[in-house]
Amino acid sequence: MKNVNIPTIEKEQIKYLTFPKEELLVSKKEKAERCLTLKRAMVLGNLEHQKVRILFADSEGVKRVNTTIWGVTDEYVILKTSTIIPLERILEVA
Repeated sequence: MKNVNIPTIEKEQIKYLTFPKEELLVSKKEKAERCLTLKRAMVLGNLEHQKVRILFADSEGVKRVNTTIWGVTDEYVILKTSTIIPLERILEVA
């Protein structure tokens, strides 16, 4: 996905966003890769405080946040200050 004109927001703004329930990724392979990448990013964040870029979509469109991942569940990605992003709304992690 090209990252042209995708707004970068602060993690503190995420709690004010609305997230639809639809899954953004189609294939099982893409979903599995997303989970694996998120778990790797969580380990790097917890051990080395390394930030990642998360590309996600809320009800208004695609956005980007640069942050540390603190936790990953079956349904959510947990960021600092208990901020969450629904797993199915994440397009890419880098």
